[in-house]
Parts: sequence; structure tokens; C-alpha cells
Amino acid sequence: MLKLYFFILIFVSSTVFSQNAKKRAKVNPIENHKEHSREHFKDFKIITDMMDSVKKISYLRFGMKSIERIETGYSTATTKVKLQSHPRRSYLVNPEKKLEVLFNEGELNNKALVKPHVFPYFTMSLEPRGNLMRKNQHFTIMELGFDFTVRTIAIALSKEKDQVAKHLTYVGKVEKNKMMCYLLTYENQSFGYTDYIVQQKETVSGIAAKFTVNDYMLRCKNKLYDEYGYLKEGSKIKIPNFYCKKAVFYVDEKTMLPISISIYDEVGLFESYDFYDVEVNKPIPAVEFTRSYKEYGF
Repeated sequence: MLKLYFFILIFVSSTVFSQNAKKRAKVNPIENHKEHSREHFKDFKIITDMMDSVKKISYLRFGMKSIERIETGYSTATTKVKLQSHPRRSYLVNPEKKLEVLFNEGELNNKALVKPHVFPYFTMSLEPRGNLMRKNQHFTIMELGFDFTVRTIAIALSKEKDQVAKHLTYVGKVEKNKMMCYLLTYENQSFGYTDYIVQQKETVSGIAAKFTVNDYMLRCKNKLYDEYGYLKEGSKIKIPNFYCKKAVFYVDEKTMLPISISIYDEVGLFESYDFYDVEVNKPIPAVEFTRSYKEYGF
């Protein structure tokens, strides 16, 4: 359904872009508006191809380097991840923070096993979206991989309707993380915040999902870093009017997956994720999603 809507958006946006090109051609007769229209269509083609590629993922291995702005500054991490799509299973290890996390859909009441190899050392069963696992984290283990990212990109762009033609640009092919990639940029100078009155039994995450905005950006703007329960009804908060002010995407031309993503707000860099050693649909043995697997320390 989302892809169908996005194809409609492509048609509308391309029409608007073509009309704008015709207007400019009156000023500059040399300009070829058909070429501009084809180039702009490529922007959307890359997005829809990404959506198709993500749907075909059953297994995924990758390394990820992240930079996230948190309450105290910037946090960096290097993580190695294994994922199975259906049923959802995931394992991650962060050697720097000496942390292992294992999640198996339908097991342990859908809680995750968390093993810190520093104090307090013992293995814990935690709610993936709970405050302990969300502390100083922009996303949860449930959003690992490409599915959530690509779906969010598509929904966020669809919010702009015909205006997206003004903000999304295909730059060209470049090398990134030792891969040849399509470089896409998005920039919206109209990015800002609007006031919102909290309704009954609303949470930060619920409001972020309701308006398709960045959960942690909402927390950051309103100093709600540790608020994971219901917010006070009637209180006023600031909500971004768009997902971000600027975004930069590198899409691997072979896998059509976004192997580098940087998101900016009005302050500057908000978060960035670089993926490397990506292996798509190479089966992962079931034993590697068990706590007793020989290479794990649970």
C-alpha cells in the first residue's frame, strides 16, 4: 500500500517538477526540462528500489558505526549485528561497550537478553522498548536493520506530497564504505517546530509515530530524554513539522540498500549510521540466535 502511494507521489511530483522546469525554460530557452524531469524521476526510482530490496531480506549480517546526539553530547558506537526477518531474531554485540543483546520474537515474553561484560555483569531480561534499553539510544533493537529506516524515509517523504520535488536531489554515483553508491540529498529550509497539546494517555513514542517524526529528536527538543510513560495531559510540547532539515543517503548500487545515512536538524548533525561488511540473505543457523551459542557470553 505504501509503495502504491509512493508511485502516485512520483507521478504528481514529476508533473510539478516538469511544470517548474517549463517556467524556467521561458527564461532560459536552452534548458532541457525533459532531462531535469528524467533526473528527478531517478530520485524516486532509487527510493522504490530500496523498498523492494528490503522486502526481499530474510537474513542480514552487518557492522555499523553510529554517531548520535544525546543529552550530554555525541555518543559513538561500533556494533556487529545478525538479523532474521521472520520470525524476527536479532543478535548484536558492541565490543567497545562490552555489551551483548539477543532477541527472539515470541520467546521470554518478547523480552531481550542483555549481557553487560562490565558491572553488574549478570544477564538481564529487558523490555526492548523500555527505559533501560532506550537510555541514550535513538533507536531500539526492534528498529535494527534496513526495514524501519527505508519505511520511515518513504513515509516521511510522502508527507510532503508534491513539495518533495523541491527538496530531494540525486547527486550521482560516488564511492562510500568501499562500495559504489547512488548519492541522494534531502534539504528543507522550511523545517521547524509547531506547538502541540498532549492528549490523554499519550507517550513521546506514540506522538512521534502519530506525526512521523524522529522519536529522539522529539525528546531532545523538549528535554524528555527519560520520559517513557504517559505525558501530562494538556502540557505543551514542540513537534518537528518535517522529519528532519537535511538528510544524506548513500545507496549501494548492488544491493540497493542505504549503507550510509546522516540526519540533520536546525543545530547540525543529529545522527549518522554507516554500514559495512553487509551480507544479505546468507542463511544464519538457528543456533546463532540462542544464548548457549559457543561464541556468546550470556
